[in-house]
Amino acid sequence: MSMHNQELRLPSQDWRAYQGVLSRRVFAFIIDYLIVALLWIPAAVVVFFLGILTLGLGFFLYPVLFALVAMLYFGLTVGGREQASPGMRIMGVAIARTDGRPMDFLTAIVHLAIFWIANALLTPLILLIGLFTDRGRLLHDLLIGTVAVRRDMY
Repeated sequence: MSMHNQELRLPSQDWRAYQGVLSRRVFAFIIDYLIVALLWIPAAVVVFFLGILTLGLGFFLYPVLFALVAMLYFGLTVGGREQASPGMRIMGVAIARTDGRPMDFLTAIVHLAIFWIANALLTPLILLIGLFTDRGRLLHDLLIGTVAVRRDMY
């Protein structure tokens, strides 16, 4: 699908679309990382056999395996048609770009990477930023131009 055929979809300006989003994001985070942890197990088994087949070279994937699984998970789900991971869908949240374009795989990966960096540097302050910004946006949302919005209002 080319960009010309896609309809721009700007996030809502209604304040109700952002009510309770910050707490929903916390619970969505917990659900998503439980799913990523479960997906990591079969990936670890595959890397084990890959390590045997490559005479040990495949074992070098273990240090980055969790990050790879998480990037694929969030890139395919947040960057997909629903613009939300399964945890976000359960909690009724979606990620929207402020320019109105849909999230894509690369934007979702960059969103995740900036979240990890911000979380490493600002923990536990990362959620406090959301209390003082418009629409409850976190640092990585501000940097990349995204906003979390309730799915029923988007």
